[in-house]
Amino acid sequence: MMGWYGGGMGWAGWLGMGLFWLALIAVIVLLVARLLPGTGPSDPGRSDPRLDSPEEILDRRFAHGEIDLDTYQKQRAALAQARGQK
Repeated sequence: MMGWYGGGMGWAGWLGMGLFWLALIAVIVLLVARLLPGTGPSDPGRSDPRLDSPEEILDRRFAHGEIDLDTYQKQRAALAQARGQK
């Protein structure tokens, strides 16, 4: 009864199965890396928030409507005063 199924896959079958699994794992790793935040290609139209000055961050928050005019003016004055004290 040994060898009843024709002796198995053979070397071409093993090679094909190995290449299939390597390709599948590579596709999964690439998709996960692409979907994680901050790992994709950077948008050239946006600046890096880590390199922005506090004033630029404040300007952006005001432009996006995250803070109102009164808060913007108070924080801008506080930043100007803090810069003058150094």
